[in-house]
Amino acid sequence: MQLKNKKEFTLPFHDRELKFIISDIAGQANAAVIGQYGDTSVLVTAVMGKQDKATDYFPLTVDYEERFYAAGKIIGSRFVRREGRPSDLAVLSGRLIDRSVRPLFDSRLRREVQLVVTILSYDEENDPDFLAQVTSSLVLSISDIPWNGPIGGIRAAYSPSKGFVFNPTNSQVEEILKEEGSFDSFFSGTQNRVNMIELGGKSVVKENLQKVFSDSHIEIKKLIAFQKEIISQIGRPKTQVALKETDPALKETVINFIAPRLEEALYGKGKTERDNSLSQLEEELYAHLKELKVDNLSDVLPIWEDAINDIVHKNILESGKRPDGRKLDEIRELYAETGLFKRLHGSALFSRGETQALAVTTLAAPGSEQVVETMENSFKRRFMLHYNFPPYSTGETGRVGMPGRREIGHGALAKKALEAVIPSQEEFPYTIRIVSEVLSSNGSSSMATTCAGCLSLMDAGVPIKKPVAGIAMGLITYEGYESKKNSPDFKVLTDIQGPEDHYGDMDLKVAGTRDGVNALQMDVKIEGITSDIFSQAIDQAQKARFEILDVMAKVLPEPKKQLSPYAPIIMLTQVKPYQIGMVIGPGGKMINGIIEKYGLISIDIDDDGKVFVASTDPESAKKAISLINGMTKEYEIGEIVEGPIIKLLEFGAIVDLGGGRDGMIHISEVKSGFVNKITDVLKQGQTVKAKVIKVDENGKIGLSIKALSTTKDQIANGKTNSQPEQSN
Repeated sequence: MQLKNKKEFTLPFHDRELKFIISDIAGQANAAVIGQYGDTSVLVTAVMGKQDKATDYFPLTVDYEERFYAAGKIIGSRFVRREGRPSDLAVLSGRLIDRSVRPLFDSRLRREVQLVVTILSYDEENDPDFLAQVTSSLVLSISDIPWNGPIGGIRAAYSPSKGFVFNPTNSQVEEILKEEGSFDSFFSGTQNRVNMIELGGKSVVKENLQKVFSDSHIEIKKLIAFQKEIISQIGRPKTQVALKETDPALKETVINFIAPRLEEALYGKGKTERDNSLSQLEEELYAHLKELKVDNLSDVLPIWEDAINDIVHKNILESGKRPDGRKLDEIRELYAETGLFKRLHGSALFSRGETQALAVTTLAAPGSEQVVETMENSFKRRFMLHYNFPPYSTGETGRVGMPGRREIGHGALAKKALEAVIPSQEEFPYTIRIVSEVLSSNGSSSMATTCAGCLSLMDAGVPIKKPVAGIAMGLITYEGYESKKNSPDFKVLTDIQGPEDHYGDMDLKVAGTRDGVNALQMDVKIEGITSDIFSQAIDQAQKARFEILDVMAKVLPEPKKQLSPYAPIIMLTQVKPYQIGMVIGPGGKMINGIIEKYGLISIDIDDDGKVFVASTDPESAKKAISLINGMTKEYEIGEIVEGPIIKLLEFGAIVDLGGGRDGMIHISEVKSGFVNKITDVLKQGQTVKAKVIKVDENGKIGLSIKALSTTKDQIANGKTNSQPEQSN
């Protein structure tokens, strides 16, 4: 690649070269870098707005743009051959980068910052997420945008047979994840802390979680050291941007007014009552400030937020006092119920405190699988989980419609937790969809979705391998309260809610079985966490998970043995791939005829020859399976068959062998000796036994009654083919 003013930096990293190219490409951005790993390439640009936005938050956006050309594909609908709405996988990749870089920005920044990640080339083996994340870090680091990086990120996988593999190829991950105890993960962090984790696996034990945490951080430090070398050569000075500061006099006025009543409004109440108390105090505060002729009321909200943040941190750190009065490792009240609606295939309501999730499982034929086409791959999704978060769940009004990034992310996490226990298609030949309706939210609705989703699967009769539960863990440190104190003290909170979720320093969601962890996701608002914090959080999460599993077991200890009468019956048979055309027939005539004849819902055929028959009536499905088996049966010479004579000809008889197949008995094969007329020996409708004596390449079958009789006579006389008659 020859580019103007090109600078190239290379690091050998896990059997491949990690390469960064900086040139005049995208020269109007604050910074732009092309990253390469293997034959996968990404372009990352960073742009900061010229003026502050009138918002009460830092306006950062990360856009992850898949390009079909990167994988040499032209996909989409017949009429729109261009990229449209980002796929769920692209949204998740963008969120992964956002969650990694956001904690390193000063939250008081009010300039818009936008990272755009464009996948330029994809080699189908090196996942773009690793490359996109580390390139994003370098782009921000060499730019003039205020940011406290760099950071590094590493993909790490494990299986008992292969051990730990860092930055595995996609093929390696596919093999690794076949084993129990395996996982695929992504860790991100700074020189001193880990600040983002995404992990999915199959009953991962704590020892392996702890080791991958420590070993991944070692790899992260290598990437940071490499970036620092580049920054020292081409990094630009950071722009001095005014941060959102508060007027000390206004702060003193606000604190003096709310301090005597803030704790009373915040503590010992349910979410609705707490929100009402805080709203009332806030209204009185603004009324008080208006009486004092305060003009800059827009600066009040940050002071208000900081005051709540400080009191939550102070009380938990100094006295272990949580807003709702629970112990640090105590779960809120749990409630679960299944089978809520008669006509649903499976349903469950799960509540943890004021967080409620209603999960509904629907079973369908394999033809209902979701067809997914992305830049990275095209596949069919047999298990789906969709998460809905309506505005009423938080007592608010708002938009209802297409899921946002948050809904996609929360649904993906719950899906990851449950996917490990879904039976194989051979064990349970259904397409499975879970929909979670979050009815009320007060902390960790994704983990409530996991619990409700598990119960709904069992209520639907899905033979899951093990029950799954999830819990959200929080963290309170002095870094999130009095950063100058530099105290290592911390408190890990079990089952965070309300203020602990909003003002806490970490959100660590852990879901799994009694044997280990299936899914883990961590975000922070501080620099990151240490190994000690991670270890304690995993221990407390396990204790909580077991408590939740105990409650779930009392409601429904195991999957129901019978499916709902409203669920379809699906039966499976196997044909050889070259027989698929025979089952389908010209223009689908045969398969459609079978569906119509037996009143089936559908017949679906995989490329490997698996045939799935879906029906509301088990007898109809059995008859269809029998017909298909008969159609595709491969007869062997010497095999004994039986069937009715369906047609008599001058030269023989046609025997119905079932499944639309037939065989012919030539007149010379009816019996020993001369037969003048076929009707002298056989009649139409008569059931006969015969031996297969011929199968030609077109599938035509020749039968013989005579050969069968001769064999019986020979056996009766003690003669076989290996004992020929001797001449006199």
